[in-house]
Amino acid sequence: MMYRWWGGVVMLALAACGLAAPETAGAPVNVSAEVPLRNFGPAPELTNETWLNTDTPLRLADLRGKVVLVDMWTFG
Repeated sequence: MMYRWWGGVVMLALAACGLAAPETAGAPVNVSAEVPLRNFGPAPELTNETWLNTDTPLRLADLRGKVVLVDMWTFG
């Protein structure tokens, strides 16, 4: 019984999203518009010595020229 109720809520939410879509849905997005971003200068060097999934500490200088995703979090 509970699953039917949640299924109805999900279907209602999906229908509401479809009804609230703007008229330009599916139209190409203007990607040529430039957004001014502030330059904060070079990234500070990573100074921690504890790393997961690597044998040696990483340094930004060693990663120059590579695509890097920095996902920072802490154990809580």
